[in-house]
Amino acid sequence: MKIAQIVASLESKHGGPSRSVLGLASGLAGIGHTVGLLSTVPNGDGVSKIDGKLDTRIFVREWPQSFCPSEPLRHHLFTSGYEVVHHHGLWLRTLHYARRAAAKTSAPLVISPRGMMSDWAWNHHRFKKSLAAQWIHPRAFATAAGWHVTSDEEAKDIRRLGFKQPVCVAPNGVSPPSASEETASVAHWRDTRPALPGHRVALFYSRLHAKKRVLELIDLWLSVSRGDWVLLIVGIPEEYKVSQLETYVLRQGGGGRVFVHDGTDAPPPYAIASLFLLPSHSENFGLVVAESLARGVPVLTTDTTPWMKLETMGAGRCVPWELYAQTLAELLAETPKALAARGQLGASWVREDFSWGKTARTLATFYKELLKAAR
Repeated sequence: MKIAQIVASLESKHGGPSRSVLGLASGLAGIGHTVGLLSTVPNGDGVSKIDGKLDTRIFVREWPQSFCPSEPLRHHLFTSGYEVVHHHGLWLRTLHYARRAAAKTSAPLVISPRGMMSDWAWNHHRFKKSLAAQWIHPRAFATAAGWHVTSDEEAKDIRRLGFKQPVCVAPNGVSPPSASEETASVAHWRDTRPALPGHRVALFYSRLHAKKRVLELIDLWLSVSRGDWVLLIVGIPEEYKVSQLETYVLRQGGGGRVFVHDGTDAPPPYAIASLFLLPSHSENFGLVVAESLARGVPVLTTDTTPWMKLETMGAGRCVPWELYAQTLAELLAETPKALAARGQLGASWVREDFSWGKTARTLATFYKELLKAAR
């Protein structure tokens, strides 16, 4: 099959999809499909990179950049004859191009909401999103041939909103880091924050956004003494800037107990952590959870993420926000050996269940079913 994978940005500052869509496209190419990985960037110039059956093309992102319009991307989609058109994300002009290109050639349009249909996300800035559905990508939801989601919970979100098309559940894969990458990460973060050695590190690593409960996590951390533990918050500035969070920490009397850093273009800091924290309001998958587990770091997250299996696998805890403080205290009280054992259970689980090859094969089967139904 000739498949288009469209994502608004491959820039690391845009979070998980910038990594996961690349992994998916590579996985599909790796099992023999011809894949166009199509994206945009400010001041782009149509850069193309061909690696076997994977053709990555980066097009200029035009004004207004928040909606990601791109006439060169539109033209490419309309003239390239893709058999399947798969778009990642909502509320973007690129989804409109995907819909029209799919309609032109009767190709199935598959949409990955990437967490944007959870109850919390759907109702956040609801008026703006309603306008986007009408004017930025009209009729895209109604004409989609199918949906791709990364968890059963996300599939339920789609059904809750009344959409009846077929849904494929295929979780993100994770590529374990090399030893040299881990060594470089440790060196970078010890250089960046010399106060970390001698402390055990609880890590938050995600977008700096209200959805992630960043402020609530800081308040919770500072509510009691944490002994030799420190909280390291590393993220992509979005709703909050690093300077805003640093000021907030100081006002709460958290100097020396909470450190905040911009994670843009920095190596992932998992290697210096003993525990990973993600207290989100919602996640469609939470790629950072899988990445943390792949590195042997146990996780504490909320039950509004699709990670309840942390409990049965012994790799961490997944609890209601109301129990987060109590559970955090319990995990911080565990010995380094006990936490490391949880992390190793998580690493074994991720190696077995979260590979890009497995996800690619699941989606390829789904595409074929949609193509057959269209004939």
